[in-house]
Amino acid sequence: MINSVTKKQLIKFIFVGGINTAFGYGIFALLLYTGLHYTLAALFGQIMGVIFNFFTTGRFVFDNKKINKLPAFVTVYGITYLLNILGLKLFLLINVNNYIGGAILILPIAIISFVLNKSFVFNK
Repeated sequence: MINSVTKKQLIKFIFVGGINTAFGYGIFALLLYTGLHYTLAALFGQIMGVIFNFFTTGRFVFDNKKINKLPAFVTVYGITYLLNILGLKLFLLINVNNYIGGAILILPIAIISFVLNKSFVFNK
């Protein structure tokens, strides 16, 4: 069962995540458009997104401004990066292009990210 604090955090996470996702996906799509390989586009989008996300998610969702949480946060996003690349590769195998595959992966990766951040990074 989800308690009221978790529900409130989840709602904030979805809202802030929408902004973070637009930022990260925008970087990914822009880099793809410039001709960068999808793995590098995802990597650079992830790196830029992690920095942006750490401050927005930490501050607005989990009410945490401690920079010492950054290594654990980066680890979570390393995991989600690898899952994202695996998903993109699987979509390519069934002829789904990277733009569509990247968009489809947003929700499942976001859910995994919330659970890992709540459990391992910003747990109180």
